[in-house]
Amino acid sequence: MQNVTLNVQGMSCGHCVSSVEKSVGALNGVEQVNVNLADGLVVVAFNEAQVTLEQIKDTIDDQGYEVE
Repeated sequence: MQNVTLNVQGMSCGHCVSSVEKSVGALNGVEQVNVNLADGLVVVAFNEAQVTLEQIKDTIDDQGYEVE
């Protein structure tokens, strides 16, 4: 299990939080997703044998947010 904290730009409301949590949480291998809207952070716990960090970043990008 790996934990990563991503700095994500463009999130501004509860819908943004829900969008990121649902899309990333739906990836096979993602165990937990926590979004801190105030700090612009997304913390993801995932099984690196099932999903890559790039896949997680791409999923966030696909929702319209920028991972730094």
